[in-house]
Amino acid sequence: MASLLATHRPDSPGDLRGRPEHSAASPLSVHGLTVAYQGRPVLWDVEYEAPDRQLIAIVGPNGAGKSSLIKACLGLVPKASGTVEVHGRPVERQRRLIGYVPQRSSVDWDFPVSALEVVAMGRYGAPRPRTRALDHQAVDEAIERLELGDLARRYLDELSGGQRQRVLVAQGLAQRAEVLLLDEPLSGLDLASAERIAAIVAEERAAGRAVVVATHDLADAAGADRAVLLAGRVVAAGPPVDVVTREHLSKAYGDRLVRVADDLLIVDDGAHRGGGDHCGEHR
Repeated sequence: MASLLATHRPDSPGDLRGRPEHSAASPLSVHGLTVAYQGRPVLWDVEYEAPDRQLIAIVGPNGAGKSSLIKACLGLVPKASGTVEVHGRPVERQRRLIGYVPQRSSVDWDFPVSALEVVAMGRYGAPRPRTRALDHQAVDEAIERLELGDLARRYLDELSGGQRQRVLVAQGLAQRAEVLLLDEPLSGLDLASAERIAAIVAEERAAGRAVVVATHDLADAAGADRAVLLAGRVVAAGPPVDVVTREHLSKAYGDRLVRVADDLLIVDDGAHRGGGDHCGEHR
C-alpha cells in the first residue's frame, strides 16, 4: 500500500545518519526511557530525537510500546527510568509546547459535546500568552484546515469515524504547539479523511514543527524523514531505508513475519486491518 504520508510529503531535508545525538536545540529528546505498568516493563531504554522540520514514524507490531512511548513523552504514564526533554528541559516544565492527537478508540464518543467544543479544548493547555482573540483564531483556523465548518455544531455521536478523527486532529492543531504527537491518526479512515490528515501532517512539518506519528503501517514509515522501529525496545532508528529492512523487521516481528517471494508480509494479530499488512520489498 502506498503511503499517504509519502504522497503529501514535501521535499525533505538531508538524512541524519546513525543514532541521534541529543541537544538542547532539539524540540523533543528521549533518553534511556523505561516504562512499566504494574511492575511489568513495556519499554526498555528507549533513545530517540525529533528534530525541527522532521516527520518521525514510530512503527512496530501490536504491543511494541508505540502508544506507551507517545504517552510517556506527554507524562501521561509514569516513567520507571529515563528522561523526556523539550528543548533540553524536562517535559514536565514544557508540556504546553507539545500537541497531542490520541487514538480515536481511546475517546468516549458518547459524551454530549459538539465538535467545536472538542476542538476548543485544545486551547486549555496551549502555550502562553493566551488571549480570547487568540483562542478563537486558533480554533477557527483548525476547524477550517480540517474542513469541519459544516460539522462544528454537531455532537460527537453524530459524526462518522473519519469526521471524529478530523476533530481530534483539529484539537491538536488548536494547541499551536512546537511538537505534534499523533497516535495512529490514519488507522481505519475513509480515503478523504486520511488524505486531509496526511496533508495536515505534511503542512505542520513544512511549517517547522517536529511531528511524531505512531503507526502500525510500515508504508507510513517509508514516507517519514526518520523511523523508530520498536519491539519493547528500539530495534533500529534512523532513515527509513536503513530501519525498515528484513533483518530489523525479523527482530521486531519474529514469527509474525512471513516471506512471500521477494516481498515481506507482516502477519499481525488482526487488531488493525483484518490481520495483515503488506510492507513491500525490503532488503
